[in-house]
Amino acid sequence: MEGPPMTASVTTPVQEIWMENRVSALKEKVRLLFEDSKDIIEQMNLVDTIQHLGIGHHFKKQIANTLCNIQHMEFNTSSLHKVSLRFRLLREHGLRVSPDEFNRFMDTNGSFNMEMTNDPRGLLSLYNAAYMFIHDEALEEAISFARLHLESMRHNLEYPLSEQVNRALHIPLPRTVRRVETLPYMSEYKHEREYNPIILELAKIDFNNLQQLHKKEIEAISKWWKNLHAEVALSFARNRIVQLYLWSYAVYYEHEYSCARIILTKLLAVITMMDDIYDTRATLEESQKLNEAIKRWDESAVSILPEYLKKFYLRILRTFKEIQDMQAPNEQYKVSYAQKSFQTLSNYYLQGAEWFHCKKTPTFKEKVEVSLMDSGGPFSCVALLVGMGDIASKEALDWALGYTGAVRACGEIARYMNDIAALKHGNREQDAANSVECYIAEYNATSEVAIANINRMVEDAWKTANKDMLELGSLRPAVKRVIDVTASLTLMYGDKKDAFTFGDDLESLIKRLFFTPITI
Repeated sequence: MEGPPMTASVTTPVQEIWMENRVSALKEKVRLLFEDSKDIIEQMNLVDTIQHLGIGHHFKKQIANTLCNIQHMEFNTSSLHKVSLRFRLLREHGLRVSPDEFNRFMDTNGSFNMEMTNDPRGLLSLYNAAYMFIHDEALEEAISFARLHLESMRHNLEYPLSEQVNRALHIPLPRTVRRVETLPYMSEYKHEREYNPIILELAKIDFNNLQQLHKKEIEAISKWWKNLHAEVALSFARNRIVQLYLWSYAVYYEHEYSCARIILTKLLAVITMMDDIYDTRATLEESQKLNEAIKRWDESAVSILPEYLKKFYLRILRTFKEIQDMQAPNEQYKVSYAQKSFQTLSNYYLQGAEWFHCKKTPTFKEKVEVSLMDSGGPFSCVALLVGMGDIASKEALDWALGYTGAVRACGEIARYMNDIAALKHGNREQDAANSVECYIAEYNATSEVAIANINRMVEDAWKTANKDMLELGSLRPAVKRVIDVTASLTLMYGDKKDAFTFGDDLESLIKRLFFTPITI
């Protein structure tokens, strides 16, 4: 269907009306695809395509029903790709499926059959599926086997499989920020054997529609940040508001979570500024006073603070009040969970400051227990729930504030990836020895050995997160968003870089996500 061109950076009212009507028509056609898909392979491909193109939020009910059918239908096939795709789709949605499904591809010695090395698509699917592993599952061999053979053939594959293999070898699909993966896949999808122009058109229009909303949110949050930054007058604090919005966007990009994105971005901005105070400016005495004021959580506590921190402290209280006022009356209690988590985070920031000022190098275990919390990961897991409506039940908030399972895993992964990146860039002025340095000092290890062992700890943490997705049925929607925020760490700290603090590595991505519409 022809419509007005959609390449302008700002859409006109006519374009908006056309897109709204066209989206409704396309969504109905895709719903019919679900109804008409009777074959299990066709159903799996449809779900995978819709999720890969970033429009799964329009078809939650259809996807859930389809996956339930897929889980319980008889499934006999010798296709590595199909078995792996089914395994990954079910695991991603917290539905149980045994890794024994892969035994059919093994020889009598328990090794993968070498004939599979002639199936690059199957190897890629196996590689991505195996990263959904949990503890006590022998899927590391599948990852190693698939990686070895994919790397050997990566330069001889045809487009788009070649590009998909390269991306997966860099970051496996279950750990990517799905919205970021959608960008290249929209170009690749028309070359797939399952290509359907209706689905692609819907994905492109939906992306542009949401991009207009995201752009408005960035403008609003940037204005808020500019006022806050000017008011508190802490020139040493990092100015990264758009990167923080990107972090929130990686957790949820859907229209219904507009308020949640704003809330999370504001909270991340405040903790980033607090982190910079503890790490780059405050003396030990000032750090102790700031933490005491945050414990008291009252305007009268401003009197104990040094002059340069008074406006910041008052702005903390005001920001939490702003967020509370954004909520419906029956939702306002949720902000108290973020407040408690904020106070806990401050305690851990103080512990790090005490180690630095007292010139103490803690044991690796001591360091990890503190630094997984002061990574900000666990706080983010609580904060991301505040604006999520029904998903953020009291049970979900209590779980997040308990800092166990996937929430703790998020903190561990954040800390380890950040600290590995810090070896390249160096610690900030008042940072205590990081976890990698503590490991090296305690075990007299080289940096290479320390990083290798810590990377194994990252894998264990991912297994814990995947386990929660399988086992915490009633909390599954909340766990999924915690896993999403954990996956976002690859954007900030992947390739041993700290893209959040240093350099302009994210600028091109930010431009493509928020300021460059997709040509339809």
